[in-house]
Amino acid sequence: MLSQLTTSFVSRLRASDQAAWFELWETFGPVIRAQLTRWGGGRIGRETVQDLSQETLAALSGSIDRYDPARGARFSTWLLAIAKHVLGDEMDRRMAQKRGSGKKPTVLEEAWMQGGAQIGADEQYEAAVFRAKVESAIRTVQRECDFVDFSIYEMRVFDHKSGKEVAEAVGVSEPTISRRLAKVRGLLRERVSATVALYSFTDEERAEAERNGLELNPTKADDAMFDDALAEIYHQQAELRRQDERLAE
Repeated sequence: MLSQLTTSFVSRLRASDQAAWFELWETFGPVIRAQLTRWGGGRIGRETVQDLSQETLAALSGSIDRYDPARGARFSTWLLAIAKHVLGDEMDRRMAQKRGSGKKPTVLEEAWMQGGAQIGADEQYEAAVFRAKVESAIRTVQRECDFVDFSIYEMRVFDHKSGKEVAEAVGVSEPTISRRLAKVRGLLRERVSATVALYSFTDEERAEAERNGLELNPTKADDAMFDDALAEIYHQQAELRRQDERLAE
């Protein structure tokens, strides 16, 4: 069953809430463009990839009414099926132009509700979707958090600076660094939990955070694992966005 968070977000999309559309585009645009580029195998150019990614995200809200929780579709499968449908229409259009004849667009089938294997949802893609959810949570905390507090977490965890180096950089004591670090970590856990729930259609998806080392109901011993897992995702997403920016050039 769709969570209340997910249902509310989809309702915002259907109501043409521009903030919701921007959030969706900002979070999953790079993932979809990377997947379309993989599928295209050099047959489609950068501008076409950009256009198709927009069409994919625009089609998301229109297909939510066909979602059947009992059939076990993941959010990532839904997203991928629509991207493949959009790319298939583009390739069919090109073939029709070569033959000099028109061709009606294909109809988005609902086979995606049965699972992702038949549409190419491999481990690389699933991991990319999960990282996008986590990155969205990080961005949210960065906006909501005190600037200095988030900078402390960023320097200590993402930049791998020592507590002493961070304390000297911001002009506070090392115990203060530890307290502020714990505060931001707590906020990140809350936001990761909420964001994963927001973009999850199945229990399997909702359990992804824990499977990836992001324990959300932790003991003190889990803090280092959480920080390490979050830092790895942060740097992977930074590289994805660098690649995405080169695609747009």
